[in-house]
Amino acid sequence: MTAGDDAILRLEGVHTDIGRYRILHGVDLVARRGRVTMLLGRNGAGKTTTLRTIMGLWRARQGRIIFDGQSLAALETPHIARLGIAYVPENMGIFGKLTVRENMLLATAPRGFAQPYLDRVLDSFPMLKVKWDSAAGSLSGGQKQMLAIARAIIEQRRLLLIDEPTKGLSPAMVSQLVGVLLRLKAEQTTILLVEQNFHVAEAVGDDVAVMDEGRIIHTGAMAALVADKTLQHRLLGLSMAAAV
Repeated sequence: MTAGDDAILRLEGVHTDIGRYRILHGVDLVARRGRVTMLLGRNGAGKTTTLRTIMGLWRARQGRIIFDGQSLAALETPHIARLGIAYVPENMGIFGKLTVRENMLLATAPRGFAQPYLDRVLDSFPMLKVKWDSAAGSLSGGQKQMLAIARAIIEQRRLLLIDEPTKGLSPAMVSQLVGVLLRLKAEQTTILLVEQNFHVAEAVGDDVAVMDEGRIIHTGAMAALVADKTLQHRLLGLSMAAAV
């Protein structure tokens, strides 16, 4: 996978420290426009740190982060978001005491709902229609994850950063979430997706980058990794390749 003209996001030699701990050690990563790039690796490999560094929540000590030709290095998180990048963290970040509607409105402030995007989201997440006036804290784990992703796409985004959306979900809810991701993929939404469930990665991924100990150790087509069991074992270990 090379950083050609279709690369909307490029990380070049990115180093990130958290306190006295050095987490990322020269990360080189490409996300191509209109494609789903899977960021895979064992727990503690640096995947979440990579997403948070892109979003400006943690600062890179060294290296370059380029989004559609613009450096993100000196930008604050709100400015990065205004460029059209949305981040769905592992903890979802919803406001439990607010209703589903109020959570969605916050994502569009101060403009309010744009009807075409609201219709698109409600079509993708019919559960939100049913729970529209319910407190977000009363939703199930899977429903909260759906709400978190719905908030991210309530406005037109150029890049989605999604961190382990299926973690802790029931198989039925995972299936629903995969359907949503496939719909976004069909719309050529550019997504950088961290996921531990290899079968989900297989279902939605176009490209793949594998991390280990704060470095990218493999890049290529997701289909090629799916087809190579030996490579899966070497890069990810049996526990991930066997995940459901």
